[in-house]
Amino acid sequence: MRKIAYHSFTMGRRAIGYGLFGVFITLLVVAIVALEKRPDLSVWHKVDLDEEFTRRSDVKDFTGYLELEERLFAELEEKVYRKTGPADANSINRYQHGSLTDPTAMKPNWNRTFVLSRENPQAGVLLLHGMSDSPYSLRHLGESLHASGASVIGLRIPGHGTAPSGLVEVTWRDMAAAVRLAARHLRASIGDKPLYLVGYSNGGALAVNYAMETLTEPKLPKVDGLVLLSPEIGISRAAALAVWQGRLGHWLGLEKLAWNSISLEYDPYKYGSFAVNAGDQAYRITREIDKALSRLAKQGKLDAFPPTLAFQSAVDATVSAPDLVSRLFDKLPDRGHELVLFDMNRGKTIQHLLADHAVKNLAERLKGAKQSFTLTVLSNRDGDQASTPQVMIHRRLANQTEIEVTDSGMAWPDGLFSLSHIALPFPPSDPIYGSGDGGEKITLGNLALRGERGAIRIPPGEMLRQRWNPFYPWLAQRAHEFCGLPEPVETPSGVE
Repeated sequence: MRKIAYHSFTMGRRAIGYGLFGVFITLLVVAIVALEKRPDLSVWHKVDLDEEFTRRSDVKDFTGYLELEERLFAELEEKVYRKTGPADANSINRYQHGSLTDPTAMKPNWNRTFVLSRENPQAGVLLLHGMSDSPYSLRHLGESLHASGASVIGLRIPGHGTAPSGLVEVTWRDMAAAVRLAARHLRASIGDKPLYLVGYSNGGALAVNYAMETLTEPKLPKVDGLVLLSPEIGISRAAALAVWQGRLGHWLGLEKLAWNSISLEYDPYKYGSFAVNAGDQAYRITREIDKALSRLAKQGKLDAFPPTLAFQSAVDATVSAPDLVSRLFDKLPDRGHELVLFDMNRGKTIQHLLADHAVKNLAERLKGAKQSFTLTVLSNRDGDQASTPQVMIHRRLANQTEIEVTDSGMAWPDGLFSLSHIALPFPPSDPIYGSGDGGEKITLGNLALRGERGAIRIPPGEMLRQRWNPFYPWLAQRAHEFCGLPEPVETPSGVE
C-alpha cells in the first residue's frame, strides 16, 4: 500500500512539474511573439562600429582615445548617415542629415568628447554622463565651471553618442577604462590643483567606482571630491534578469530580443531605443560598487573616500533614491559628505493628486534619522492650511538632530509636481530640454502632443516626464562652492 501511495505521489509530483514547465514554455513563447511584433530594427540598431573604444583597444592615452573617436564618427557617417539619405524639412530623425534633430548640424556636436582647457586652472573637472546619454547632459555645468577657472573634460563614454547599437556589446569595464584615461590626462594638465569628478546617473556610478579604485591603485590620480547627480547606485533587480532576454535572442537568432525598447530616434543627444545589455551593465556596476565598498570597509580604507556632494530627486523612476542612502551614504565615514534631496511639490492642489507611495517618500522618512552625512531637503513652505509653492531649504548637519530651515527664494512653477531622474542637470534655458525659451526649432522639454492613445510613436510617459530643473541655478551654485570655484553668473530661476 505504501509503495502504491509513494508511486502515486511521485507520479503526481512529476505531472505537476511537467505542467508547470509547460506553462513556463507557453508564457515564454507568448512573450517572444509579443517582443517580435515590435517595430522593425533600423540600420542604427544593427550597425557594428569597429572604431569604438574598449578596454582591449590599442589606445595608450587620452590623445589616442580622441583620435579613435574621430575615426568612430567618420565610420558612423559612412555606415549610418549615408545609408539613410537626407531628410525633408520637417523630419525629426537624428540619423538623417538636415532633420530638425540632426546633431551633426548643431555646432558643436555635443555627442562627442569636449575639452575646455585653461592656461592656469584652479581645478580640473571630469564630467561623466549617463547611460544612453551623451556629453551634452553636463555641458552647462562644464561651461560654467570652466568660466570660473577650471579645466574641464566632458568625456563621451564608450557606446554612446553614436548609434543605439553601441550599447549592445559595451561593458561597464570598457567605460571605466575610458574614465581612467581621461583622469590621467586631466591630472597631467592641471598639475597639483584639485581634481573633481562630476557624474550623472551611470556616470555617477563610474565616478564612485573610480574613486574606490584610487584607494587601492596608487598610480591612479587621486580625486579631491565627487559631485553626483541622480547617481546610479541602486536599480531594479529585474535588470539582472533582463540579460537572459538578450541571450535567448542570440541563441534563437532573434535580433529584437536584444532590446528592451525599440523607439523613434528623435532626440539628438540621447538614444530612444534601449539595449538589454545596457540595463545589465548598469546592474553589474552597482553590484561591483556594493562589493568594493564592503571590501574597502573591512580594510579600513573608506576614511580616504573623497568628499561627496550628491543631488537626487526624492522620486525617481530610473534609480533608487533609498538605495543611494543605504548602499552608499550610510557606509561612508563622516568626511564632509552631503546628500541634497529635491522633494515633491506638495502645493495645496497637487498634494491631493499624489500617489500613496509618492507621499511616503524618502525626504519624509529621513527627517527623524541621525546620519553621518549632511542632509539637505528642498521642500514646500508650510502655510496656514497646506503647503505653498515657495521652497524652503531644510538642512541637518552630520551627526546632528537639529534642522536649520531657510528660505531658498525659489518656488515651484505652476503645474509641476516633481523633478525626475533626467531633469537635474538641465536649466530651464536649455535649448533642447528646457522650458521652451531657448530659440531652437524643436524643444523636447515642453513637448506635449495631445490626441488619442496609441496614435503617436512617442510614448505619452516620455512627454509627461520632466526634462529640466527649475532649481538648476541653485544646484550649479552649490557645485561651484563644493569645487572651490566662484559662483556662476546666471541667477536662479523662480526667484521671488
